[in-house]
Amino acid sequence: MDDNQNPYHAPQAEVRRAERVAQLVTASRGQRFIHYLIDTLACYAIMFAAMLVYVGIGGEAVVTAMQEPNPLRNVLISVTMILVYYVPMEGMFGVTLGKLVTGTRVVDEQGRPPSWGQVLGRTFARLIPFEAFSLLFSRDDRVSGWHDRLPKTLVVRSR
Repeated sequence: MDDNQNPYHAPQAEVRRAERVAQLVTASRGQRFIHYLIDTLACYAIMFAAMLVYVGIGGEAVVTAMQEPNPLRNVLISVTMILVYYVPMEGMFGVTLGKLVTGTRVVDEQGRPPSWGQVLGRTFARLIPFEAFSLLFSRDDRVSGWHDRLPKTLVVRSR
């Protein structure tokens, strides 16, 4: 029996990757800046809520410990908050709160949802010093920062 006549044969369709890539319109610098601000505020809100819980559990000893300068602790808290915010949001949904507001989303270079490895790469690349400025020096037709270029992802308009 021919595969075309077999009712149980999976349907076949030609994938037109070039057309899908051509339809991707990258987010503008303005959109990227707005969702950067919103996402930064969201990270601070998560950090504030976590600190309230931590102080509520630990009491006065935690408040005293937090008043003492400790750069390593501060860096670890910041890195943890960035991981807690970006990895689940971009990994499961392809968006963050800022990207929802600006109508953008993260995709791989073919327009598909990013892999978990790409999401982790994006998140850790955000920790590179002065990485945020890399958006200022990207091409006008494809605004991207190091956290886009290193894991081979794009932030595109979704509406």
